[in-house]
Amino acid sequence: MDIDVAFFQNDLLPALNRGLWVSLALIIPASTIGFVCGIILGCARTFGSRFVKKLGDAFTALVRGVPLAIQLLFIYYALPKLGIYFEPYGAALTAFIICTSAYQSEYVRGALLSIRRGQILAAKALGFTPMKTILFIIIPQAARRALPGCGNEIIYLIKYSSLAYLVTCMELMGEGKVVASDTFRFMEVFLVVGLYYLAMVTLATLLLNAIERKSHIPGFRAR
Repeated sequence: MDIDVAFFQNDLLPALNRGLWVSLALIIPASTIGFVCGIILGCARTFGSRFVKKLGDAFTALVRGVPLAIQLLFIYYALPKLGIYFEPYGAALTAFIICTSAYQSEYVRGALLSIRRGQILAAKALGFTPMKTILFIIIPQAARRALPGCGNEIIYLIKYSSLAYLVTCMELMGEGKVVASDTFRFMEVFLVVGLYYLAMVTLATLLLNAIERKSHIPGFRAR
């Protein structure tokens, strides 16, 4: 099979590079905001009142139980019926933040529960308020313990981003699909698209591993 260099240089790679920037503009804020929201939600589900815990559990169960594709379509196509409108990028970003924060909260909740109660009692004996104990003693440890799971969710988010084209947000997969539909060169297009995603996941994995090693808890062996 001859390789059509002109097709790659003039059609495919420029379109995919355009989509790559949109993908990164979705992945980076969604993973960052989702991690912060996951910490807040995880704390609410662990230390909140009975009502707050039930509400957080219900939200998490709902988000985890409904496919992300349906969440995207609901936000973009159904919410306008209620007078709530999103641009394609805004709809995709909102759906990704909601989805990843629910999953992140599970990792954070597990990490919070792993902190020994003796530390909480010791902080109380030293005069720490419950809020200061959570902010300065519990969360820093839990965040580091939750990093492997949260990092794994970020890897999933990179691949989830390929669904953004469902709401006409033309990221990497969307641009590739357009080129493939116009040229009928599906094998070449989706092979290269797959390599783009593989490169992003590989780089993210290396970065996350470096962060884990840098922030490992003293007394626990780093990777």
